Amino acid sequence: MLQTIDLTKRYEDGVLALDHLNLTVSGGELFALLGANGAGKTTTINLVLGFIDPTEGTAVIDGVDVVENPLESKERVAFLPENVTLYGNLTGLQNLHFFARLAGKRCTRDEYAMALRRVGLPERSFGMRVRTYSKGMRQRLGIAAVLVKDAPVVVMDEPTSGLDPAGAADFCDLLMEMRDAGKAVFISTHDIFRAREIADRVGIMKEGHLVMVRDREELKSEDLERIYLDYMRAA
Repeated sequence: MLQTIDLTKRYEDGVLALDHLNLTVSGGELFALLGANGAGKTTTINLVLGFIDPTEGTAVIDGVDVVENPLESKERVAFLPENVTLYGNLTGLQNLHFFARLAGKRCTRDEYAMALRRVGLPERSFGMRVRTYSKGMRQRLGIAAVLVKDAPVVVMDEPTSGLDPAGAADFCDLLMEMRDAGKAVFISTHDIFRAREIADRVGIMKEGHLVMVRDREELKSEDLERIYLDYMRAA
């Protein structure tokens, strides 16, 4: 489970980036957060992952307070950023091995290869240096690292960035597999249509406030794009 309790962040310049966010993403749930640039989505992710400290409130990962127990909380969450940081001089397999060991996982070469196949990377790429990868291939490798870590909570920032339509569709299938395996999955995205298609709940953030949350049943009879645009245009 991922939980935020009155989570707030005011930066040194006085900007209130996140204002008393209360949100729970349970195990076996996929939550998609929509919002314009500057809405507070990235600040939320940085706070949840313990990259920055809150001004007020707390974040909890699988029962562990992120501020009080930062190392333990990081063990329980897998993160995929929009721009995946990888080691260009290492091969795809070597990168996956490095990140698995960093997460305390010991896997066989066959297990690494299986993860790379699951995200759609071709066999020939396993031994290629990552500096030769396209952005989409790098994104797929980052997704493979999330799979290998096998954490109970998964946080992703614009996870389909750089993926072609087929890759994005395959990725959404993987997201739903993670959810069905009991993981709490939180994604930040601009992709309204995929959010409606795959998420159990969708939230909209504006100016640091979570202004709307709808579940799958409610969205069946509503126009999510219109709702989103209405909130963005409102004063």
